[in-house]
Amino acid sequence: MKRLDTIGRDAFVDITKEIKNIPAKIDTGADGSAIWASDVHLDKSGRLVFKLFGKGSPYYTGKTIRRTKFSVASVKSASGDITIKFKVPFKIKIGSKTIKTNFGLCDRSTHNYPILIGRRTLANNFIVDVSQNALYVKPPVQKSLTLNQELRQNPDEFYQKYFLNEDLKNENRNFI
Repeated sequence: MKRLDTIGRDAFVDITKEIKNIPAKIDTGADGSAIWASDVHLDKSGRLVFKLFGKGSPYYTGKTIRRTKFSVASVKSASGDITIKFKVPFKIKIGSKTIKTNFGLCDRSTHNYPILIGRRTLANNFIVDVSQNALYVKPPVQKSLTLNQELRQNPDEFYQKYFLNEDLKNENRNFI
């Protein structure tokens, strides 16, 4: 029987010898895996050309990667949007396990994690224990309690302040 490593709801992933300890979201609800890529295009000879991550990322090296082995897939997001993504294989290391898996190349600049690990990568390799996590992310409990107290004190004022005031709505979009 194959030994399955237990991982939490996030993990650190090594992609190459140079690119290590990249935070990844472990998502058992996602079918495939995805990685943040920028400048993705096909060159004149039909090779896939891209850079891992983007200029705003601390993991961005600016190194151009060229691949002849790649595929495309029609991917449906959780919101129902369908996009065509290039998929490329990478050999990655999560914990003590090194595996080869396909990643969809996409812009993950607005996500908390530059890498998403989905079911196809997890299956027959890992057991996911959602009570564990590799990264310490302090939950915004105090802010939520304060907001809920404010809501209970005066619901109309709360609604006017956070949902109708455009400046505050934009400023507070991270926790509303």
